[in-house]
Amino acid sequence: MKRFSLTQVLLFVVAMALIAIAIRPYIQPASARAASQSAYPFYIEPGVQLLRKPDGTLNVYGKVVIDMRSGAIWGFPTGTLDPYPSNSLQDKPVTTSPIELGRFAFEETDRSK
Repeated sequence: MKRFSLTQVLLFVVAMALIAIAIRPYIQPASARAASQSAYPFYIEPGVQLLRKPDGTLNVYGKVVIDMRSGAIWGFPTGTLDPYPSNSLQDKPVTTSPIELGRFAFEETDRSK
């Protein structure tokens, strides 16, 4: 008789544990999490800007891109007011290299005054 009641008690404990595991997501749902950071955390400024090289040797239209990890500001020349690099004299896609324009010191925003 004792063995039978011990089996019933153990089965009851297991059943309650399984019920607790099954009900937990409804009572306390897991919080939503964003996906992992992208490989290239860049902010691309909308529109096309007139890019001025810091040494004054170049003025050209292009896109402004900010590397959010380091604060580096880059300009990608487009040559025209188009939002992408283009050359009407060529029939193949154009690739441009970035021009370093400056840097935002993001790390200084953590300093207390």
